[in-house]
Formats: sequence, C-alpha cells, structure tokens
Amino acid sequence: MKKLLFILIVLSSFSSFSQKDNKRISHFNLEKNLAIQGYDPVAYFKQGRAVKGKKEIAASHEGVVYYFSTPVNKEYFLKNPSKFEPQYGGWCAFAMGDSNEKVSVNPETFKIIDEKLYLFYNAFFNNTLKTWNKEESRLMMKADVNWSKMTK
Repeated sequence: MKKLLFILIVLSSFSSFSQKDNKRISHFNLEKNLAIQGYDPVAYFKQGRAVKGKKEIAASHEGVVYYFSTPVNKEYFLKNPSKFEPQYGGWCAFAMGDSNEKVSVNPETFKIIDEKLYLFYNAFFNNTLKTWNKEESRLMMKADVNWSKMTK
C-alpha cells in the first residue's frame, strides 16, 4: 500500500511539473519550442549583439529550448537561466506595453535594461525600439503589468 501511495505521489508531481511547463510554454514566443528564433540569449549580454545559436549547442529551461553560439555561453545560461531569458516571453516589449499584445520580434532589435533583455518588432519601416526609447519608463511599467496579468 505504501508503495502504491508513493507511486501516485511521484506521478502527480510529474504531472504538475508538466502542467507548469505547458502553461509557461503557452506564453512564450516559440517556434517548435525554440526561443528567440534560435539566437543565443547570452550573446546579447556578453557580446553586446545578436548572434545566431547552433542547434548542436542547445539547452532547455522549463520546456523552452535555446540555442547557443558557444559552449561557454550555454554554461553561463545553465548557471542562471532566468537572467538571460527575454522579457515578456520574447514578445515585443513595445507592443506588450502599448497595446497588451503578443507581437513577433526581430531578434536583432533589442535592448538590455537593468540586466534584462527586451526584444522588439522591426519590419516594414516600423522599428518599435525607437518609439520605446521615447517613452521607455511608461511603456515598461505598462508592459510589466500587462505581462503579469497575462501569465496568471
């Protein structure tokens, strides 16, 4: 009986982890569970630029897959994944603050603010980073509130 109870507890804990990962994944800007269109999240911080990652150097954090340009960047990420993940699930920071929408991004249009990565839409003569820069504090406050409500 104790073994059966133990097995049931273990199975239910796996189920809750899976549900948590699925809920988290549902809010991320992903393509086949891949974040940032395959760009290396650590490179934004360490190299100061967007660098494409390699499929061979991948890691997963709570169901979200990231590619890295170097094994060293992968190691940095694995030590503290939440430090390197993009804000708002990798959706456009401007759109999250301006209209509470999940809008795709151009991974090469980004900004690091207070050691956090923000990504922006940039296509068809519309670079939302430029508008974000004009109203950053107001848009960031709104985006934080909107994201918090969205992910509850």
